[in-house]
Amino acid sequence: MSIENSLPAEALRNRRLIAKLAKNDIKTRFAGSYLGIIWAFIQPVVTVFIYWLVFGHGLKSGQALGLPFLVYLVSGIVPWFYFQEVMSAGTVTLLEYSYLVKKVVFNIRILPLVKALSALFVHLFFVLVALIIAAIYGYYPTVYLIQLPYYYAAMLVFMLGLLYATSSIVIFFRDMNQIVGIGLQFGVWSVPIMFDVRSFEHIAWIFKINPMYYIVTGYRHAIYGRVWFFERGWVNLYFWAWAIGMFVLGNAIFRRLKVHFADVL
Repeated sequence: MSIENSLPAEALRNRRLIAKLAKNDIKTRFAGSYLGIIWAFIQPVVTVFIYWLVFGHGLKSGQALGLPFLVYLVSGIVPWFYFQEVMSAGTVTLLEYSYLVKKVVFNIRILPLVKALSALFVHLFFVLVALIIAAIYGYYPTVYLIQLPYYYAAMLVFMLGLLYATSSIVIFFRDMNQIVGIGLQFGVWSVPIMFDVRSFEHIAWIFKINPMYYIVTGYRHAIYGRVWFFERGWVNLYFWAWAIGMFVLGNAIFRRLKVHFADVL
């Protein structure tokens, strides 16, 4: 693939179109509801409250963490909320924009980026909330916060690879949407969001093989930790092997199936 046809180059050329579609996506998602976009904030807040109530108080998970459970919970669940939202919406993006997929001149490769951008506004809001909660408990922003864009970019690469695969397959196999939903339900428990992996010392490696472990832990290092991403050693290599491999595979599936999209839709 030439540099001119690479995804960053295509995103740059179509930045205005992507921004416009993302803005419209936000509007249409909550069209007809009284609270509108506020619903995008209500559900995550309620989820955090339930987890905090059950795990932070009911099961006393915070006692083993060495820091306030709410800080640990929110800093880890923020990237997961974004990943979950984009994967859920992005998997059906080609079906949702089928009228654009059928247009020969439209570059449908940018559609997963539209979903990623439309969810970014809410994501940034919750990052700010996580920073405020951490500050309330005495964990103020430090220079380590500058690595947050790195972890976001890492998550985006991994996520786009998955989306190119799932959004292509779902056109021919509609059950893929349900499979992704079940995978996300399982995934939230396969990443140490509500608990510390040190509590499962003998099986901690099971949680660490999930690529999202790298992202969730990275967000925590950026928000309240004292670890640079380049200090994580082999974990960096492991994640990027997954991310690049998934991106290449997802793009290969997308290109292979692309010629049949219009016929099926």
